[in-house]
Amino acid sequence: MCRRVSERMFGNSLRVEGVSAFMERNTPVRVLAISGRLRQASSNTALLEAAVTLAPSDVELCLFAGLGELPPFNPDLDRRGAPESVSRFRRTLNACDAVLISSPEYAHGVPGTLKNALDWMVGTGELMAKPVGVINSSARATHAWESLVETLTVMSADVIVDASIVIPLQVTTLDADGIASDADLATLLRSAVVALANAARHRAAHASGQLIFGR
Repeated sequence: MCRRVSERMFGNSLRVEGVSAFMERNTPVRVLAISGRLRQASSNTALLEAAVTLAPSDVELCLFAGLGELPPFNPDLDRRGAPESVSRFRRTLNACDAVLISSPEYAHGVPGTLKNALDWMVGTGELMAKPVGVINSSARATHAWESLVETLTVMSADVIVDASIVIPLQVTTLDADGIASDADLATLLRSAVVALANAARHRAAHASGQLIFGR
């Protein structure tokens, strides 16, 4: 598993329309994790770093590190050719099977950097029908959660209810290792990852006209 991705894709490979023709049982589910917080000491980023550690062996979860490199959304730039950082982000989204987002709340809303990243994807459809989980580290972040889910729904993403949960960090100083070693927090976080991976497998199976039994 990798902890961060920027320019490179998952396994240096791309997938047509973001999903393989059929996902065999021994093929890892590729999950792109996106933190809505840029600061280094972020509880939301720590959640995703812990998720990398807790992910089952058949899930490859990578933390995207290029959110701060995306320029302010401007559709005119797309007409002249998208900025390279945007093109890399789009390719990375196309290469993954699912997306896990962890975001804080600012002024009852989604942080601008995360909303900006999503704006770049509205017209190109990288999230269309893609399974997405939305988590956060505070039960008080309801406005941002609802706003984010609404935006993703409008973008035709498949928001997975069982992968969209609050993982309350009562001790905000917990780092990724502390979260992963806490039995209750680890169980919640791992359950979200497993639910998201199962949704990705289900989507892949239906895309190929096959069903997966016993998962």
